[in-house]
Amino acid sequence: MARKAKRSGPSPKAAAGRPRSTKKAAPEGARRIRGEAPFVSGAQAIDATLAQRVLDKALERGGHFADLYFEYRRSASLSMEDGKVRTAGGGIDMGMGVRVVVGSAVGYAYAESLEPEEMMRAAETASQIAKAGAAVAPVAIRSRRVKSVYPVLDEVVDVEGLARVELLRRADRAARAHDRKIKRVDASLVAVHKEILVVTSDGVMVHDLRPMVRISVSAVARRGKRTEVGSSGGGGRLGLGYFESVTPEAHGQEAARVALLNLDSRPAPAGTMPVVLGPGDSGILLHEAVGHGLEADFNRKRTSNYTDCIGKPVASPLVTVVDDPYIVGSRGSLNVDDEGVVPKEHRLIVDGKLRAYMHDRISAEYFHLRPSGSGRRESFRHVTMPRMTNTLMLAGHDDPQDIIRSVERGVYAVKYSGGQVNISNGDFVFSLTEGYLIEDGKLTAPLKGANLIGNGPEALRTVSMVGHDFQLSDGMWTCGKDGQSVPVGVGMPTVKLDQLTVGGTAV
Repeated sequence: MARKAKRSGPSPKAAAGRPRSTKKAAPEGARRIRGEAPFVSGAQAIDATLAQRVLDKALERGGHFADLYFEYRRSASLSMEDGKVRTAGGGIDMGMGVRVVVGSAVGYAYAESLEPEEMMRAAETASQIAKAGAAVAPVAIRSRRVKSVYPVLDEVVDVEGLARVELLRRADRAARAHDRKIKRVDASLVAVHKEILVVTSDGVMVHDLRPMVRISVSAVARRGKRTEVGSSGGGGRLGLGYFESVTPEAHGQEAARVALLNLDSRPAPAGTMPVVLGPGDSGILLHEAVGHGLEADFNRKRTSNYTDCIGKPVASPLVTVVDDPYIVGSRGSLNVDDEGVVPKEHRLIVDGKLRAYMHDRISAEYFHLRPSGSGRRESFRHVTMPRMTNTLMLAGHDDPQDIIRSVERGVYAVKYSGGQVNISNGDFVFSLTEGYLIEDGKLTAPLKGANLIGNGPEALRTVSMVGHDFQLSDGMWTCGKDGQSVPVGVGMPTVKLDQLTVGGTAV
């Protein structure tokens, strides 16, 4: 995983994707695509006729579903070390992937160009998964427009290089001005413009633009012989407007604050005790320890600890968890998933009971459900799988200060450097980059070397208080699964866990 911070937005809803046609199989060449394929400025246009030919080639051996995923990506990156520009880069990547589905078996191939011959060769390769079989039903495929939850006027990837350098210099100056003990500042900026086009054999042709920006700042503080580091970062599916709401100076000052705080930190206690999860970034614990187990491919394969638990209590009645792709500008938000399905908000756990899993097309068919828009992939080189978007625990009614006051001795967890989870049983380990000791209902010493160790379902069962202060973590998180990385969002309010194991060095 990657990391960091706080901010929320509205959450409109949209309808689920179009159900599959029930018409009978048609002769070869009967599938017809109509409408435009408005794919990518600066890249070769993909017209309906060409897409039709590739789909026909993919399905000529049989199979009940096929899709094409076209991608065009421009990126720009910049890094600064100790006030000096260290690297500046950029690139263009373009290609397409072909998938053929036969039951739960998948044939997949990709081409790193949009030349017709290369695409047809990829389709031929993907078709090898199917032996003789019925063709898919004839469906008139039309272009579909989707409402954007990440409209961007000025993308950072298009900003002139010196202007991007100045954004990082502003963060550098702010961190150094915060305190004389700040001795070094490093910063980086990454911007991406991504376009996709999905064409499927069951009636979908949909195009999407996906901007992304991310800034990261780290500061080194030194006092005597002791040196500590603090960091800050954020971004999302946004453009230059992000830096109007969260300035580079704010990230520089936050990195400096955490570095200085860590100069006064003391070894974390060890043992089982109450843990209060701070709002925002603590959502990463929810994402890792609970969210992955609710991705339907693990439950289809019966390797998740949540398998066969729909309708059963899996958490405290105070816990409601959703996966929401419609938070405006959030890093995990999607207008359409990578299978061409318009996603919907997933209410995964409601009042402690498991309500649903997150599905792609294959798992949805296995569970006899409609595709729900959770199919994601890292790039055209990768096949889709069920993935989270913005995974959140909804707010409760408790005052956050009352939650802290309720703890005689425990730990308050604020920021994390990531963690690990065992999907099959929910066991997790997370490292804190900012945490505090709670003594007699008050925050006292900052802690260093603290780890949170536990089991996701068991931890959720110990939730006894949920704050009304929901925050969305600022956009810095990246989720890894089966070798693929995708951007995600997390968020939650202040939450009290009655007991959790804290790994530390102090007795």
